[in-house]
Amino acid sequence: MWHRNVSTAAGDFVAAFSARGLCELHFPGAMPALKTFPAESSPPSELPRWLRLTSAALANVLNGSAPRELPPLDLNAGTAFQKNVWRALLRIPAGRVRTYGELAGALGKSGAARAVGTACGANPVPVLVPCHRVVAAGGGLGGFTAGLAWKMKLLKAEGVVV
Repeated sequence: MWHRNVSTAAGDFVAAFSARGLCELHFPGAMPALKTFPAESSPPSELPRWLRLTSAALANVLNGSAPRELPPLDLNAGTAFQKNVWRALLRIPAGRVRTYGELAGALGKSGAARAVGTACGANPVPVLVPCHRVVAAGGGLGGFTAGLAWKMKLLKAEGVVV
């Protein structure tokens, strides 16, 4: 795994890449608990391109628009259910929100709103896999691993009033 800083107007994110693509994204100021992986001799030749795509995608989201292109995402660390949730998150358009319950229902798991929330909390690539677009029923924000201030900032950038 290779870690790189990604500078943005909101601070420096830390991106982690596997041989398959972006596998983790950490918020500015958050000291990531870096996972230990077997030493790999050299980064993939695609890493500079993936880093550029990550940087551009972050800039787009932080400015309130959908990324034009995402880097390849390596979401293999999740369970089958988590991966289904994360794929569903990628289908929520910028500027729109879904409730945990709506997302659970869309996955054919009505009644699994808490499990969807747990999967959102385990999202290894927040911001680009937009778990910030999932809110609580009744108009509440719900939770967010980076804190509600970040969730509000991301939603506000997209024009969402919560």
